[in-house]
Amino acid sequence: MANPNQQRFYKNLEIILAELPWYVEEFIDNKRRTLSPASLLNYCHDFKIFFNWILTEGFHPGPLKDIPLSILEKLTRQQIETFLSFLKHQLNNKDLTVNRKLSALKSLFNYLQNIAETDELEPYIHRNVMAKIEFNQVSEDPETTANRMEGKILMGDEYEQFRAFVAEGYAEVFKEDKKKINFYQFNRERDTAIVSLFLGSGLRLSELVGLDLGDIDFNKFNARVIRKGNKEQYVYFSEQAMLDLQDYIRIRIERYKIDKTNKALFLSAPMGPKGTSRRLTPRAVEKLVEKYAIAYGKPSLSVHKLRHSFATRYHAEINDVPKLRRQLGHSSIQTTMIYTHIQNDDLKKAINQLNMMDKLKETDN
Repeated sequence: MANPNQQRFYKNLEIILAELPWYVEEFIDNKRRTLSPASLLNYCHDFKIFFNWILTEGFHPGPLKDIPLSILEKLTRQQIETFLSFLKHQLNNKDLTVNRKLSALKSLFNYLQNIAETDELEPYIHRNVMAKIEFNQVSEDPETTANRMEGKILMGDEYEQFRAFVAEGYAEVFKEDKKKINFYQFNRERDTAIVSLFLGSGLRLSELVGLDLGDIDFNKFNARVIRKGNKEQYVYFSEQAMLDLQDYIRIRIERYKIDKTNKALFLSAPMGPKGTSRRLTPRAVEKLVEKYAIAYGKPSLSVHKLRHSFATRYHAEINDVPKLRRQLGHSSIQTTMIYTHIQNDDLKKAINQLNMMDKLKETDN
């Protein structure tokens, strides 16, 4: 059964599918078994941009939902190149983003040509223009990626300093602003636990917001998460993250006025006439990290940069790429190898090195 976070993705997926042509919904249904709801939703957002472009270019009079398969079959290679230029120069998409959207379209067109078939056992389309289109060349090597990342993540003492800033320092910066201080004091334990968990585990944003109270094992220092591809995995976290989580959980029910049946780990402040607290959304978590990052003086810091910060520190302290790969949930070890290129020589403290090593060794037994 899908957790509440997945259910929310599925609900949004159904909303956007209602705006898209019927064959897109059929393609998405074909992918539901192998892709996460978040990935399916991203596909649909990419498709919507493409089909809106078709309308804007006058290839079909509209509405978007009624764009026939024959339009796709008649698109030329040059027209698709024009669409990709539109993504890059008008929507300011980077080459990697253009490649991702092109990959989504290639997957759709491949389904229409090679997998889907009519009652007469004919493919939906006979001509696949996307097969003629090449991806952008992205030649950045791991060392270049690492160098670009350096300076945007937490290094050395900043790791502990940023967590301490969220836990206490923010109040000093805004002590004259009563509204900000009141909101900060209300959510201080929650926000500290969130940042501490990112820094002490390297969780993805979707994995953190999807956590339920029952997913945390306080004895084994791990959390049950649903990773990409709907894979279940137990991810270890640091002792500091555990302490901050316990501080938050002690005030969770009374502070956020929730029914004991609400199992979401991280909750929003009570809202609406009934003062209802709900599971924090991914965007809400992004915004709270952005708020603290700006106040701390490192505006480039984001949720994903916190994940990078964990990985960089873990590699510098423990230097075990296969275990780091498992901890981060990377499908390719080449992605994990990026962190071996980041220079981080001035670290003074380990993130519970022996504790983390002992916990990860258990996975090998």
